[in-house]
Amino acid sequence: METTTVPTVYFERPGPQNTEQTLEMARRRAEELGVKTVLVASTTGETGARAVEVFHGLEVVVVTHSTGFRGPNVQELLPEHEAAIRARGGRILTCQHAFGGVNRAVRKKMGTYLTDEIIAYTLRTFGEGMKVCLEIALMAADAGQVAVGEPCIAVAGTGRGADTAVVLTPANAQSFFDLQVMEVLAKPRLG
Repeated sequence: METTTVPTVYFERPGPQNTEQTLEMARRRAEELGVKTVLVASTTGETGARAVEVFHGLEVVVVTHSTGFRGPNVQELLPEHEAAIRARGGRILTCQHAFGGVNRAVRKKMGTYLTDEIIAYTLRTFGEGMKVCLEIALMAADAGQVAVGEPCIAVAGTGRGADTAVVLTPANAQSFFDLQVMEVLAKPRLG
């Protein structure tokens, strides 16, 4: 039976202090595997701007919060970070959250949870960043920004920065159970 040994880092605490190490680990693994596409969750764009530097030469898709996530007509991506991402060839994806959207409206209005938010809470048992890694892979696949079934790296964090990285094969949201997490490169132990 063939086996592969891949280093995984477990951070003692979640948060932005882990960003550089997470991005560097993900870069090394992308090179080792020949992965061409990296998905990076970024709210303000700060992590995305840093990621396009670290992943220079690869396709980088920075996935933002949907407009309206923090309030009507509010987009949290800062213009200076957006400009830096685009200047280095990164793409920006802003769309409905795969584990939110209309079902979140039902919860807010009627006080009940539906399937997508139950899935989100279940994935959070592995950490907030893990949930976000899978979510941005679905979002990017649905937007045609990443190839379904082709390995890529997804990077996300807990709150701000990056503290979670995985190698996965994306799927469209309607085929969620076809998404496969192949390797966990980094994640916080707690939080």
